[in-house]
Amino acid sequence: MRVPLPAAFLTAPIAHRALHDVARGRPENSRAAIRAAIDAGYAIEIDLQLSRDGVPMVFHDETLERLTPREGWLCDLTAAELAEIPLKGGDETIPTLSEILALVAGRAPLLIELKDQTLRMAETDGRLEQATAAALAGYDGPVALMSFNPHMIARMATLAPAIPRGLTTSAYDPEDWAPLAPETCDRLRPIPDYDRTASSFISHEHTDLSRPRVAELAALGAAILCWTIKSPQAEAAARRIAQNVTFEHYPAALPA
Repeated sequence: MRVPLPAAFLTAPIAHRALHDVARGRPENSRAAIRAAIDAGYAIEIDLQLSRDGVPMVFHDETLERLTPREGWLCDLTAAELAEIPLKGGDETIPTLSEILALVAGRAPLLIELKDQTLRMAETDGRLEQATAAALAGYDGPVALMSFNPHMIARMATLAPAIPRGLTTSAYDPEDWAPLAPETCDRLRPIPDYDRTASSFISHEHTDLSRPRVAELAALGAAILCWTIKSPQAEAAARRIAQNVTFEHYPAALPA
């Protein structure tokens, strides 16, 4: 069953990894960045990785060193251990999905990206998908799910069929995506899994929005979002095709 993306995701711009700004003490995907996005009236995009003990953590990278003082794989640590690790540029630690759901509480549209757990865009063990579905059970607010890994979204169609889902998509330049296999890039580039996953939207790389497949999906009724806009000029160009933008590093204009 294809679940339409709610109109709330097509109005206020979507703050990428929430409204982060380390100069203001708001690391990406942090509680402070979430609160700032809500206060500003934006929709919010967050990322999920899985802890060793099966808890969805709101964190972008597979490893810790870019965003925290620690090194190593996030998946090697428990949620309790991760909760003790400070985020760079603020006074917070890594939150769980359940914590963020309680914080947002339906006050802003929440676009959740499940990060590929295989590093190959392959079939997963399903643990992140299952834990995400469990955390979202009973959540009362506009929420949608997406992933670059189509296998994960196909699984979410079974685990949480009532939640809108889509694919995060790209031009898949092999140089940008190394070490992902070039043949995998070639397979994913034409967005072949849109129907198989019963998706209702894509969030596409903004520099590749002119791809004919994007227009084809839009003509078939897909909502078109894009990532990641970093200036008003880039936003104006993207909006010639995309219905909404995911943005960072500048204050995207809110609808009048």
